[in-house]
Amino acid sequence: MKAELLLRQRFVYDDGAVLEMVIWRVPVPVDGSSHQFKYRLHYGRHGRRLIGYENERPKGDHRHVGALQESYMFSTVETLVWDFLADVERKREGR
Repeated sequence: MKAELLLRQRFVYDDGAVLEMVIWRVPVPVDGSSHQFKYRLHYGRHGRRLIGYENERPKGDHRHVGALQESYMFSTVETLVWDFLADVERKREGR
């Protein structure tokens, strides 16, 4: 099985902030993860990441909120997107 692109979206807000989501189904789990998805979810402004969710090797599933990095408990793709968008919304409300 080859990697299969499940989601690729990019949105630019009026204030210049950018939201990008890329999710792939992969044939084998990424080192550090136990599921068959590779993802990069990013929200930032002026070249600076404000919120990020990813599962890069070998860290596995984790998220960035400002300068904080912490592990993320992946359950489903839908929950991943929901959690990310909720963090983005909280950030935008509190600008």
